[in-house]
Amino acid sequence: MGRYWNQFRFLPSLFSSAVGRAGSCLRLRKHRPQSCPTPFIPVPYYVPTIALPAPLPSIVEIEASTEILRERSTVKVVAIGSHYVVKYGETLNLEEGRMMVFIAQHTQIPVPRVYALFRDGKDRSFIVMERIHGQTLKETWHTFTDHKKQLIVTQLRHCIRQLRKVGSPGGYCGLDQKPLLDDIFWTPEQDCNGPFDTEADLNAAIVRKCRTSEALKHKAEFYNLVFPEVLVGHQPVLTHGDIQKKNIMIRRGDETQVVILDWEVAGWYPTYWEYASTIFAAWFEDDWYRWIPQFLETFPNEYAWYAMVAQEIG
Repeated sequence: MGRYWNQFRFLPSLFSSAVGRAGSCLRLRKHRPQSCPTPFIPVPYYVPTIALPAPLPSIVEIEASTEILRERSTVKVVAIGSHYVVKYGETLNLEEGRMMVFIAQHTQIPVPRVYALFRDGKDRSFIVMERIHGQTLKETWHTFTDHKKQLIVTQLRHCIRQLRKVGSPGGYCGLDQKPLLDDIFWTPEQDCNGPFDTEADLNAAIVRKCRTSEALKHKAEFYNLVFPEVLVGHQPVLTHGDIQKKNIMIRRGDETQVVILDWEVAGWYPTYWEYASTIFAAWFEDDWYRWIPQFLETFPNEYAWYAMVAQEIG
């Protein structure tokens, strides 16, 4: 996610527009979360051979691919023929792939099908998944009419409703009550990423993360004083955590069918987290932020606090 201070100059207009829309904006229906299904997604994981569209690519074929879709640090995403995309690298966390399998098993949210999860002898992790043919919203959003945008956000609203129906396995956490993977909680010692029993515990972890920076030691004490008043009362809900236009694809041949990518930080976060992280990543470069309240419950006040923290430690 990009982290830019100039986002803060939009806050006054964002709040005023939110107030102005309060009486007329679409209210999202709330659903009572169901108990979380117990996941059984082992690693290594392979679908049955009969379910494969083609033989799985070998590691040699993966390394030799010249169709590089993304590359960041030690993680690379490559395409293999017309059927497969492989995400792999030393720092890739296979919890992303396990979460995609979990989502496919327990919701009808369109995600790329995962065919294999494994590690090799070089301590690299691999996620072999379905190749989605189409374009991302980042590439196409500016070409859409308002009618087509409405069709897209309606689908996204259905996806979010399905996420919210899946209850937490216990507190604020990942699958199997593992730690949260958002960068806000990352430290070299990995002692701030949970799991957390309460929202107060999660807030305390953010404060601890701030205290690791000498420049933020006084801001950390400020957060410690105010978080109990401003970030309270938000239940854990299943959250994608990185809803950006680049992570939403439109299938070729059906310009209204969305597929949601990049579940690497997904988990059970406070209810405001999805809205706050999505607005923060909107960049305010077009009208995308105006459509977000049509598929996410709005938390403008919590967004302001999230944005401040994310800019400093995310």
